[in-house]
Amino acid sequence: MMLMSTARRVHHSYEDYLHALEASEIKLEYFDGEVYALAGGTLAHAELGARAIALLTQALGNRCRVLTSDAKVQVEATGLATFPDATVSCGEMRSAANDRNALVNPAVLVEVTSKGTEDYDRGEKLNQYRQIPSLKAVLLVSHRSVRVTVVERTPSGWATREVRASEQVALQDPELSLSVDALYAGIALDAG
Repeated sequence: MMLMSTARRVHHSYEDYLHALEASEIKLEYFDGEVYALAGGTLAHAELGARAIALLTQALGNRCRVLTSDAKVQVEATGLATFPDATVSCGEMRSAANDRNALVNPAVLVEVTSKGTEDYDRGEKLNQYRQIPSLKAVLLVSHRSVRVTVVERTPSGWATREVRASEQVALQDPELSLSVDALYAGIALDAG
């Protein structure tokens, strides 16, 4: 007798996800009925995230709120629930109808890339972020080189540009400018 093993996808409800998240010691991401563990980062990753938060807070003053990676963001159009490395919220913060702890109207999101997440951060995750109506920009902070990819909503659609050493990350809305050199100062980047 031949035994066959078939893998089947287990669909989880958002409520299942919330229960798993409550019991978990690590952050979990939810998309399309699946729950994913978010990998822990390197020291450089943590430092870049913290530095981005500090510089954004300084640049924005009290015009907007800057939230840490503990802030969950939900993309209402797709159902993605995740924890960006930093989130900027301008105006009244709105929570998801199915999750009072998930922000649905961020203005700026920051993702520090890592070896294991870079393709996802620059691909599928970015595509989902672009579906947030309030979102003005996504800043992708490289873990490998002194470089920030700015993906910004313009009147004619989304525009992407690279900002490197000795340059400023400048946004129109919310209006801000931050130094790439200040973001990376003294941080030993990850290899690979």
